Amino acid sequence: MSDLTQATAQTVADLRARFILHERFEPLQARFRLLLEKRLADIAAGRSADAHGIALSGASGTGKSCAVAQLIARAQAELARSSCPDATIISLRVPSPATLKFLGQMILRALGYNLSAERQAWYIWDLARHQLQQRRVLFLHLDEAQDLSSRGTTNELNAVASMLKTLMTDPDWPVGILLSGTEELERVLNHDPQLARRMDAVHFAPLSPVAHAPDVTGLIGDYATRAGLSAAPDSQSLALAERLIHAAAFQFGLVIEITIAAIEVALLEEATALQARHFELAYEHRTSCSDAFNPFIVTDYQRIDARKVFIREAQ
Repeated sequence: MSDLTQATAQTVADLRARFILHERFEPLQARFRLLLEKRLADIAAGRSADAHGIALSGASGTGKSCAVAQLIARAQAELARSSCPDATIISLRVPSPATLKFLGQMILRALGYNLSAERQAWYIWDLARHQLQQRRVLFLHLDEAQDLSSRGTTNELNAVASMLKTLMTDPDWPVGILLSGTEELERVLNHDPQLARRMDAVHFAPLSPVAHAPDVTGLIGDYATRAGLSAAPDSQSLALAERLIHAAAFQFGLVIEITIAAIEVALLEEATALQARHFELAYEHRTSCSDAFNPFIVTDYQRIDARKVFIREAQ
């Protein structure tokens, strides 16, 4: 591996590991911090009040997973300094297709407990609840939680809702639930009013080219600086930011992905400044599209459906 390739890979990895504070994260963090403080207060007072949770929904690419990962990392740091330093939060991705039995097994594995023999679902979940208490788990995060209803039957939805409510209302050790997923997650919550009233709903809406273009311009400049590049004037225009938002299908997480990809192009050609053409090339590399379907090139880019990334034919 060449020195240039190695240095670029390191810079890109560092940029991807960076979390950008944005206007939607602060309300999410405030709600979660309140739930966490309530739970700690109940533990300190010896109470066993029902736990509550948060359901974070949004289209793919909105940055939900990164936001929740940051949320949990900050909460873990706060717990280490709290009156309950041995408490923890676990996070796992829901398997697809999901079954309650398999999900219970995944929770046990996340807790470091491996079953030595095949067990029925009821036994697995009894054991999971016991292990959640033993490991002092305050919150359970389930990512891609829309897959909890992947089978789509009424019985399956009833079982999912019952399982989540049982964890939150366990008299010995209630566990708060943090769900993140696409808009289909709302189907799980809407299916059971008792579950819905125990969950605070947070939605990451799409970006608006008009409202968010100035912020995206600042984001481009900030990322360029952190990569050791200057930002050329054409990369700091509102017009480019609007094109970037469109190219990212209006999703915040994809805006960051494409920006980092453009920086990677610039670094590999040993440029000193991030330019608009680097975004053109990054999008081409990402989609293998022709110029006619590259929103950083064509005049009427609004006609391009950026959700369909592999486009070579007329739409």
